[in-house]
Amino acid sequence: MRRKRKFLFRFLTAAISALFIFGAVFATITVPNFEALDSRNIVQSTKIYDRTGEILLYDIHGDIKRTVIPFSKIPSHLKEAVVSMEDQNFYKHFGISPTSIIRAVFVNIFSGQFKQGGSTITQQLVKNTFLTPEKTVSRKIKEWVLAVKVEFKYSKDEILGFYLNQVPFGSNAYGIEAASQNYFDKHAENLDIAEAAYLAGMLQAPTRYSPYGSHRDELEARKNIVLGRLLDNGQITKEEHEEAKMEQVKFAVKAVRGIKAPHFSLFVKEYLVEKYGEDIVERGGLKVTTTINWQWQEKFEDLLRTRSAENEKNFSAYNAGLVAIDPNTGQIMSMVGSRDYFANPLPEGCSPGLDCKFDPQVNMTLRSRQPGSSFKPIVYAAAFAKGYTPNTALFDLRTEFNVYCSPYGIPDPGIDLEKCYRPENFDNKFRGPISLKEALAQSVNIVAVKVLYLAGLSDSLKTARDLGITTLNDPDRYGLTLVLGGGEVKPLELTGAYSAFANGGYYVPYTPILKVEAADGSVLEEYSENKTQALDPNIAREISDILSDNAARAPAFTENSALYIPERPVAVKTGTTEDTRDTWVVGYTPNIVIGVWAGNNDNSKMERKVAGLIVAPIWNSAMHLIFNDLPVETFEKPSVPEPDKAVLRGEWRGGRIYKIDKMSGKLATDFTPEELIEKKVVPEVHSILYWIDKDNPLGPAPQNPSGDPQFKNWETIVREWAASRGLYDQSDSIIPTQYDDVHIPEYFPKGEIIINPQRNDFPIGTRITAAVNVEARFQVEQVDIFINSEYSGSYKIAPYEFPVDIAGSPGQEIKITALIYDYAKNKTEIEKVIRVSEN
Repeated sequence: MRRKRKFLFRFLTAAISALFIFGAVFATITVPNFEALDSRNIVQSTKIYDRTGEILLYDIHGDIKRTVIPFSKIPSHLKEAVVSMEDQNFYKHFGISPTSIIRAVFVNIFSGQFKQGGSTITQQLVKNTFLTPEKTVSRKIKEWVLAVKVEFKYSKDEILGFYLNQVPFGSNAYGIEAASQNYFDKHAENLDIAEAAYLAGMLQAPTRYSPYGSHRDELEARKNIVLGRLLDNGQITKEEHEEAKMEQVKFAVKAVRGIKAPHFSLFVKEYLVEKYGEDIVERGGLKVTTTINWQWQEKFEDLLRTRSAENEKNFSAYNAGLVAIDPNTGQIMSMVGSRDYFANPLPEGCSPGLDCKFDPQVNMTLRSRQPGSSFKPIVYAAAFAKGYTPNTALFDLRTEFNVYCSPYGIPDPGIDLEKCYRPENFDNKFRGPISLKEALAQSVNIVAVKVLYLAGLSDSLKTARDLGITTLNDPDRYGLTLVLGGGEVKPLELTGAYSAFANGGYYVPYTPILKVEAADGSVLEEYSENKTQALDPNIAREISDILSDNAARAPAFTENSALYIPERPVAVKTGTTEDTRDTWVVGYTPNIVIGVWAGNNDNSKMERKVAGLIVAPIWNSAMHLIFNDLPVETFEKPSVPEPDKAVLRGEWRGGRIYKIDKMSGKLATDFTPEELIEKKVVPEVHSILYWIDKDNPLGPAPQNPSGDPQFKNWETIVREWAASRGLYDQSDSIIPTQYDDVHIPEYFPKGEIIINPQRNDFPIGTRITAAVNVEARFQVEQVDIFINSEYSGSYKIAPYEFPVDIAGSPGQEIKITALIYDYAKNKTEIEKVIRVSEN
């Protein structure tokens, strides 16, 4: 009860205070002249700089566009569309919404912060035109008062006209006429219903919903919401609704002028709007220091402009994008979203957003595209985490992966033939048994699909998420095609994911920001280290070791391909989609990751070439352009896993291993020298699913391998391959039953170190002679001598005599050690201790 009274008291106190302030402000404030829109409140422009804080990339208010037109020139369907989205009760209220004010009192005043307060069109008008963007209670009350007074002074149509002539539509376009010219190259009076719906849908967040940004799908959804409301309100017919919904609207090509690193700068602006709001970014006077290296950016923009023109001619690849990230900080060092932001779309006469192969303002580093084989390292990393190793052997043979189809691609009754899945390698070759290291280095597709099955789709997707990839949210659609690029990813995110391979397994979120300062100089945010261990460090090193091994890659790409950079260690992976609609290269050193995509905006096919021809030369040149700015760093070598199971270590000929002594041909023992031990296998060629449980490869072998749904298809093809090469199963009878009888202790050499003269202590400076007397069953091969553990010499012929110089302090021991080897590699170690005498 006391709590209710306290709450009621606080509410009444706040309400009375608000009403008192409202009344006081109402009595003193005057309504501005909306006809003089040029006299609007002076804004403080947000400025975006490079990482030095010296190069101005983008002054957000550097190119404001506004044209005032009469209310009668604005189409009725546009007015209705805007009202339906921004203020459905516009023609019913008196400038403010009482329910919104009550909600604001509850949420904002009681919380001590200003978080909420619904805005009518009238409120938006006075806020955007004459008030500052600060969020305070006093400013909100001024907004309410002005809105009410404006409603007394002007008619609803006049207010709506003022609003439509000044509201920001993004891209520095203020008012409906500027927006119409900017987005559609036409006057506002000529806008059709679909175009009007797009503009009305953008108003809530013009930067996010820009047709040139990375949220085009959200803009489409907003347009359809507008059309739905117009239909529900009876303002358009069902036929008009359907026609507008299906209309392929052509957006004009309108590049922002006076901007450097345009795709990156607009990406930063969108980030700022998402975090601080459109008002603060548009009018708050922020100073933003970004991560971009302007010198690199200029070089990369010129590179893509030149090379994309060549690719257009040679491969029908009209566009490209590039991202460079510091893998240790996540800082975006360069972002080039297309071949040339300021160029005209291609081919000539195409409609941007619909059928252009090159759409200049679209930032392709933020668009989701199929990555082809460049996704494979993520799946291999998931497999290594499960217990598979770079040496694990799989069979590169034509394999059917749909369990409802036979091993030969014949569907079961009732199954559509198109459902069968027998992927090809790009070179149409089948290599037979191959290690995972070789398969990844050479980008072998069939093995990659098997690796995905072994790693598991769920675990592979989790690994991708752990590395920062956010777009793979429909696993049922991808299936086993995921590893060949069946799911779409953003070049920015995939490049960021590769950072974990470069930095020892850490996920470091990419960032474009070093510092954001408010107009008064206070720091709103500043870069700080943020990393999470996403991969075991040795797995990251294993991936880097594979991707940097030019010899392992050479059988598929040749030794001197554009992927090879002799000046320093570089790891790299290509990706080409099956029908050559996307080509990728992502490569890295320990201190930089560069991802390059090439293709066409409209997803049309290029010439059927591998990424090594289309995009690798761009990546190679990009690396060379910045190497002078980066120290040479090497990749740390991984430790080599040695699991118990033969197949995980790379043995494909069988799962039962035995060791023999090469000299005797009998089973090796603990006394057999390491260099004479040979591992042999009982020949029994099977697919890996015969030897391991895919979900627990390090655990016991499966008791019923056929219980795995893929076993039949994999096993049938492997067994047929083995039989075709005369590789038939053998039994344990081939394993020797006797043990090595050459390397046994009684056959080890025996010896003694003899000192001349025969005594145990000698004065300093004396030189004595020592000899090794040897008895051996087999001929002595060599005697190695060590004095106090330091190597002194080797002797192959008897007598094994050598000098010893007496040095040290009185009483100090001198240890003489002899290692005796015979031709059977038996070894004996003997020693003799003498001393330095007291005189």
